[in-house]
Amino acid sequence: MTSKQNPLSFLPGPAVDRTTFEGWNRWCETRNTFVPAPILIAEEYGRLSPRRQRIHDLHRLATHSSLPIQATPMSERVDHAVLARVEDGAYSHKAGTRGGIMVNGDGAQGKTETICEALSVFQEEWLALHNYVNPDAMPGTRDLVAPVAYVRCPVRATPISTCQRILDFYGEDYKGMRLEDLVRTVKTAVIEHATKALVIDDITRLKLHREADQDVLDLIREMMSMPVTLVLVGVGIPTSGLLREGRRDPKTQEWIYEPVKDRGRSPNDHAASQHERRFQVVDLGPFRYVTPAEMEAWMAHLLRLEGELRLLNNTAGMLTQGDVPEYLYNRTGGVVGILEKLVQHGCRRAIADKSERLTKDLFNQFTVTPGDMPDLDAESGEQPKIPAHKPTSEGKKPRGRDTVFDDDGPAATGEAG
Repeated sequence: MTSKQNPLSFLPGPAVDRTTFEGWNRWCETRNTFVPAPILIAEEYGRLSPRRQRIHDLHRLATHSSLPIQATPMSERVDHAVLARVEDGAYSHKAGTRGGIMVNGDGAQGKTETICEALSVFQEEWLALHNYVNPDAMPGTRDLVAPVAYVRCPVRATPISTCQRILDFYGEDYKGMRLEDLVRTVKTAVIEHATKALVIDDITRLKLHREADQDVLDLIREMMSMPVTLVLVGVGIPTSGLLREGRRDPKTQEWIYEPVKDRGRSPNDHAASQHERRFQVVDLGPFRYVTPAEMEAWMAHLLRLEGELRLLNNTAGMLTQGDVPEYLYNRTGGVVGILEKLVQHGCRRAIADKSERLTKDLFNQFTVTPGDMPDLDAESGEQPKIPAHKPTSEGKKPRGRDTVFDDDGPAATGEAG
């Protein structure tokens, strides 16, 4: 750490809300700007003053809490499929309906981050091609270009609240509007802001047992007529009712949809069959650990993760040697989000107890819980299935430590988190 570097540069800035135009663009611009803590060995760390040690520890905490999204074979397939659909629609000169795509997978698989990363790349390329302006903007109007719009489905969605969420992204005023006016304003906003991809995340919060949910399904079908590619993201899409009841072919791993039967639900059966024809469904699943190729992919993921860790002991092999890879797979089920939380907890414990090393004994002292992923709605099935684990020992609980700013600023004391 040189004297020219700001030692507190790791502190987070304002919270980013990707469900607004400003927030989405700020995230796109800053998503890769975080600089992780420098790699120090114990001897180098020991030469730091107490204040510098504490700052370095906090920087390491921020690093482990901000682990970069690692590409996996599964996410790369989804990334390719989403970009293909969006680019096919964006560069098409035809006036017809754009094919949409549904991204399906259990909670904590990284669906949202995979989609957002892919579409941020598309947005940057699209804006660069058009010199960062809307080529179809009318003279004298506000030239707000939004190639990508990202919204989350309300927990209890209605056609009105869904339209309002979309208009919130653009910052449009909808006070006092009726549903017909809201739908018309959504269509206008998509066209005037040159939006090419509209993401509706958590789409399976629609349970389709309520009349309002069925109305939202009809609204989505209405949106298909807009010159935009719909990207719907959710948990259990094939069996949610958004499509006809689906099952996976054990040989091809493709989803198969049974013929529509007359169950007195003609509006939804018709809508579901239309969605099936117009939407491609892709899965983002967990790692598997059966074949040599699957084991190699899991090992490669752990190896990349090791390179992101900032412990004072050499991290090479901490996650990849011996039976640790199989242990971590059994603890996480191959779910990247659970693995990330487990490693974060482990690093924090290893720093606090000064062992500076990840081991099975250390991992056995705690478990990952749904509370570690509070942004996932349990009632909508977004919480992942966490493999059961009973901590073998609570281990030593680290004492609160004093932090003394003795060489670079005013003296202060405080408890370590």
